[in-house]
Amino acid sequence: MNVLLRHDALAGFDSLIDQLFAPAAAQAAAGTAPRRIRVDVKETPEAYVVHAELAGVKKEAIHVEVEANEVAITADAAPAREAQAGEKWLHVERQAGRAERRFALPAELDAARAEARFADGLLELTLPKKGQAAVRKIEVH
Repeated sequence: MNVLLRHDALAGFDSLIDQLFAPAAAQAAAGTAPRRIRVDVKETPEAYVVHAELAGVKKEAIHVEVEANEVAITADAAPAREAQAGEKWLHVERQAGRAERRFALPAELDAARAEARFADGLLELTLPKKGQAAVRKIEVH
C-alpha cells in the first residue's frame, strides 16, 4: 500500500526568520549595541583620507585613536529631543548614544602627522603613511 504524505517546504520558514533576526532585535531593544559609523576611505600616494558621517554629534564628543595601521573612531551623541509641555513625540528615528567604528588600513600610519577636521556632520581624517625605510644598496667586495 502506498502512503501519500504532504510535504510543506516552507513549514519552518517563519521560525527561521525569527531566529535570524532575534539577536539584532534583542540588542536594539536593549539599546546596548553601539551604532556603526559609516566611512569612506580614499588612498593617495602619501596618505589615507577618511570621511566619517557623524550627523548630530558635537566636535567635543568625537574621539579618534591611531595605532600602527588601525583607526578607531568613537562618538557620543546626546539626546536632543525633550518634549515641552503639551507636546508628544509621534515618531523618532534619530538615535542618541554611542557610535563607533574600528578598521585597519593596508599601510602603517604616522600618527604624529595625522590631522582631523569636523564640519557639517562630516569628520575628515588625513592619515599620512609612515615613511618607508630607505633602500640602501650595499656593494659586495
